[in-house]
Amino acid sequence: MGISGVILAAGDSSRMGRDKALLPWPPQASVNSLKSLPSGTLLSTAIEALSRYCDMVVVVAGKNEPVLAPVVYASGAFLAQNVAPERGQFSSLQTGLHDVMNRGRDAAMITLVDRLPPRPTTLEKLIDAFEKRGRNTWAVVPEFEGKHGHPILVGREMIEMFLRSVATGNARDIEHANQQRIMYVPVEDSRVTMNINTPEDYAKLGPDIQT
Repeated sequence: MGISGVILAAGDSSRMGRDKALLPWPPQASVNSLKSLPSGTLLSTAIEALSRYCDMVVVVAGKNEPVLAPVVYASGAFLAQNVAPERGQFSSLQTGLHDVMNRGRDAAMITLVDRLPPRPTTLEKLIDAFEKRGRNTWAVVPEFEGKHGHPILVGREMIEMFLRSVATGNARDIEHANQQRIMYVPVEDSRVTMNINTPEDYAKLGPDIQT
């Protein structure tokens, strides 16, 4: 079984005012004070984190493909483009999963580019649970203080379920409909439930958030 990382990064980042994938990581004092692309970005850090545990990583871009491509390729990842990202995030998920299947993998660790990079111990715990799961468990989802988060780890059965749905569907609805086939794994990592939507969200993060 090969596990592929999938990072959804096709959003327009309208609330942030600039592409969230290219935000400096670790965080800097202000989004608006940036004068050049830093050596580390939220996207490159996410790729690096998943690459340690996945045999490849696929980044799904939308209209931002030209600006993300240099970061994706420099980080050793693959790029898949959602040609109609206006259909919503689920269509980007399907784009990434099609790419995963076409590359011969049957499991995927999926996250969103505006989620904070998870701790290595969190990824190790998810993979361990996934490898020990029963045949009726299709996915493993991290849980922090009762809240479900990312990344999620899905097997072929859940991948096929996502791909059979309409492009305008909703991953959460599919998850709820198949809740008995999902293992929720408690983790001591608040970052699995944290995301960055606005400059204010970013400004609240300090450089030590990476540790």
